Amino acid sequence: MALHFDILIIGSGLAGQSAALRLAQSKKVGLISKRALEDSASSWAQGGIAAVLDNQDSIEAHIRDTLDAGAFLNDPKATRFVIENSRRAIDWLIEQGVPFSRDEAGYHLTREGGHSVRRVIHVADATGLAVQDTLTRKVRQHPNITVLERHIAIDLITSDKLGLTEKRCYGAYALDNDSGEVLTIGAPHTLIATGGAGKVYLYTTNPDTSTGDGIAMAWRAGCAVANMEFIQFHPTCLYHPQAKSYLISEAVRGEGGILLLPDGTRFMPQYDARAELAPRDIVARAIDFEMKKRGLDCVYLDISHKPASFLVEHFPNIMTRCLELGIDIAREPIPVVPAAHYTCGGIVTDLKARTGIPGLYAAGEASCTGLHGANRLASNSLLECLVFAESAVETILEQAGIECPEIPEWDASRVVDPDEEIVISHNWDELRRFMWDYVGIVRTTKRLERAQNRIHLLAREIEEYYSNFRVSHDLIELRNLVVTADLIVRCALQRRESRGLHFSRDYPEMLQKARNTLIRKRPRRATRSGTT
Repeated sequence: MALHFDILIIGSGLAGQSAALRLAQSKKVGLISKRALEDSASSWAQGGIAAVLDNQDSIEAHIRDTLDAGAFLNDPKATRFVIENSRRAIDWLIEQGVPFSRDEAGYHLTREGGHSVRRVIHVADATGLAVQDTLTRKVRQHPNITVLERHIAIDLITSDKLGLTEKRCYGAYALDNDSGEVLTIGAPHTLIATGGAGKVYLYTTNPDTSTGDGIAMAWRAGCAVANMEFIQFHPTCLYHPQAKSYLISEAVRGEGGILLLPDGTRFMPQYDARAELAPRDIVARAIDFEMKKRGLDCVYLDISHKPASFLVEHFPNIMTRCLELGIDIAREPIPVVPAAHYTCGGIVTDLKARTGIPGLYAAGEASCTGLHGANRLASNSLLECLVFAESAVETILEQAGIECPEIPEWDASRVVDPDEEIVISHNWDELRRFMWDYVGIVRTTKRLERAQNRIHLLAREIEEYYSNFRVSHDLIELRNLVVTADLIVRCALQRRESRGLHFSRDYPEMLQKARNTLIRKRPRRATRSGTT
């Protein structure tokens, strides 16, 4: 089956949906969602969106905080570009009807780790969900947007695969998870908005959709990738057997929460003068060190000194979820551990959201714009989604008259139904476990090389499986995860220093000059439609 759109958007988070709504005013848009529209990492974001909205704040202060958190690896132009457009991005969300929290002074702004002032606008403690719900209703109702739920992109369709000399992306092949049919989706413009790769690790705050799909597809197509070694581990994921991926928002520390050892001793002041309000990389490493030194399963985040009414007002969802698990945060501390949270690197883009392949754009966590540097400042992620989605839209609308060539349909004539799907689940588990053990918060060259050897073995096994059997959702995700894991390790081995989120015992010092870790490849010729 073949479909054609003016623009194909892969991913239904904030970047994808905001771009779709802007483009649909004049274009026919196809929007691919791996599950339901609502199921994205954006909807899991609790804290809020950082923006310069208060007279006591300034663009220069926000830039300074972003550069400091990013260990000065940030691209100055990209950082200024995003922050200068922050108020405009928030105004657009308000126009869409997002019900941001208010107080007697206007919109309520909270403070999070790494920020020098209150500048995070939010909807209680479920900002991402509120934003996504608002946009999803509009996306579903828009006549110019075709939503393809329960579809997963397999690979991009590029000029290389079509035997054309002019380099360009012309859409993607996608699997319909319900029918098992592979769709051929043609479009002169394609936006990757697939999110990050948290599921490459055993413990993560991310939803199951975060499997590095866009990054892996773009890499196979020939895009440059940068700074994949910088995986942000959120310091405070709820430690409970029934809630392995539940995030305890940064805003809990921003509103006075303190980190404690099991005996009640506070430990963050000895690691950083900002204590619990230090950037995430510092807090996560401190927790990791204390847990390993003392043999702890977790540490504790305590905000019970605040009135219950305050907690109900500011953290209703966190309070409710913890109560469901038998934890009353108004009376006792919350058990927490670090968990993989955010992919700071990704597909290299410019300020117009363009990748190295004409017709292919990227926005959100899948991209590497230069904003985050070596460590993302809290609540800059949703802001980046909005600003670069709009930038991609403007770039696309500037172009006209680009036609799609004839695209061959997916060729499944030489593959058979899989006979041992247990291979997929075993490889998935093995990959996530050794990535957690060898490529986690604290790294060594020996651990990285050990991980790389295992990745190469798995990659060969997975590619052989992919070449001989019909594609499935799990196989596509596994194929993408192993590519993403390889990119993380390759970047980590190239960085011979400790900076931001990448801490190496072999290279504990930070070099004077900050450099990006940029890697490129030349795509191989296709062996069948959709493969590389």
